[in-house]
Amino acid sequence: MSVRVRIAPSPTGDPHVGTAYMALFNLIFARHHKGKFILRIEDTDRTRSRPEYEQNIYKALHWSGISWDEGPDVGGPYGPYRQSERFDIYKKHAYDLLERGHAYKCFCTSEDLEEMRQVLAKQGGRQGYDRRCRNLSAKEIEEKEAAGQTYVLRMKVPLTGECVYEDAIKGRITYPWADVDDQVLLKSDGFPTYHLANVVDDHLMKITHVIRGDEWMSSTPKHIFLYQAFGWMPPEFMHMPLLLGKDGKKLSKRKNPTSIFFYRDCGYLPEAFVNFLTLMGYSMPGDREVYSFEEIVKEFDYKRIGVSGAVFDVQKLDWINQQYLIKNIPVDNLWNRLREWNFSDAYMNQLMPLCHARIKTFGDFMDLCDFFFINNLRYTPELFSVKEVAPEQLCLLLQAIIWHMDEHENWLSSGVNNASREVAEIFGINHKKVIMPLLFASLMGKVQGPPLFDSAQILGKDRTRARLLKSIEFLGGISNKKNDLLKKAWEKKDCKALMSGGS
Repeated sequence: MSVRVRIAPSPTGDPHVGTAYMALFNLIFARHHKGKFILRIEDTDRTRSRPEYEQNIYKALHWSGISWDEGPDVGGPYGPYRQSERFDIYKKHAYDLLERGHAYKCFCTSEDLEEMRQVLAKQGGRQGYDRRCRNLSAKEIEEKEAAGQTYVLRMKVPLTGECVYEDAIKGRITYPWADVDDQVLLKSDGFPTYHLANVVDDHLMKITHVIRGDEWMSSTPKHIFLYQAFGWMPPEFMHMPLLLGKDGKKLSKRKNPTSIFFYRDCGYLPEAFVNFLTLMGYSMPGDREVYSFEEIVKEFDYKRIGVSGAVFDVQKLDWINQQYLIKNIPVDNLWNRLREWNFSDAYMNQLMPLCHARIKTFGDFMDLCDFFFINNLRYTPELFSVKEVAPEQLCLLLQAIIWHMDEHENWLSSGVNNASREVAEIFGINHKKVIMPLLFASLMGKVQGPPLFDSAQILGKDRTRARLLKSIEFLGGISNKKNDLLKKAWEKKDCKALMSGGS
């Protein structure tokens, strides 16, 4: 059997380090077994999928040194490799399940589903769909269709017994069918859900091993049900340990820089970044920590993959990157590599308009623009001292600015400008006296500098976000309770009470 593995990222945002992590172990597994590694784009989310996000996936993986044998951009024998181009395939297979008796038509409205959630929540029992359409008679179905009622197709999961399967990493897994929801397979608009498209694609693309994160374990029984319903042999499942933040929780962009581009733009070497990711949940013989991609491919043994989550330790990444700098970059080539990073003519020319009228001598340039080249700004309490505004309230302002730019998908100069002014209005505070010094402190580590909004655009989305998050952390963070209050107030776009101590 020829090994075939895949990753299937969704082009709905910034390329996540978790995507590189999963891609890397799939690639290592494929290369070790002389198999094929496939990239599939899961772009069925019509509201969030963007062509530019897909291009960013390619750019981020290529920077990481990760290449694939089949995919939307390189082709292959089992295409198309974009799910949005495979809708007819999914629809055919969904109705095949209906004919086989493994799926049924559900006519419940969004109001019906909300009512179910409220009732089940009060009862304290099983959450999810209550299966009220599961046993409709042929006549009832005919009447509802004749009345023009729309429907979705749901899988008809067994009501008793257990789903039992072997996970190559976790071992024998047992899951009661009673705890598995009758998942929607095909939406009323004909769009497939993740579960249907995932299983159909993996089968038709002859995927032999599904290597993915722990968070998908709860979905595996649904997928196994579909394989059985279609009469197909399921692939072997291997669930990798999750990437965790230093707080021990799943790595989240709310608290951590998670974009691959952040690490690229901060000056990490791609080969060091890849080496670091392989340490996440895996141990080489002899507990070696620095090794080449070719070495891990040659020596790879999936039995050395850990079971518990792996902490994404940036200090460890820093150390590994330093080892690569010392061993792999000769002294006489170091300046060339630095220029390729952020001392290129193209990058420096972006800074010249910002400093041209603000420096008295060339020696003033670094004093003014040092923050463009520093990863770790030196924050002090005095730097964030804003009259009559407590540190916790400054945290709320920074979080709101992040949300504003995310909602408008604009981290350019105009986006930072608009966010800062609208947040000042929503919170009922002075833009010039509160927001501007707060942003100067967060992004530059100083009370004044070159034009703020243009500087943020040059820093880029990922470094700007990371500095705002770091400032929130430095100021003491936001408690869960306060975060909930902020979310509710932000939805109404009226946060004035949070600045006066009310809720």
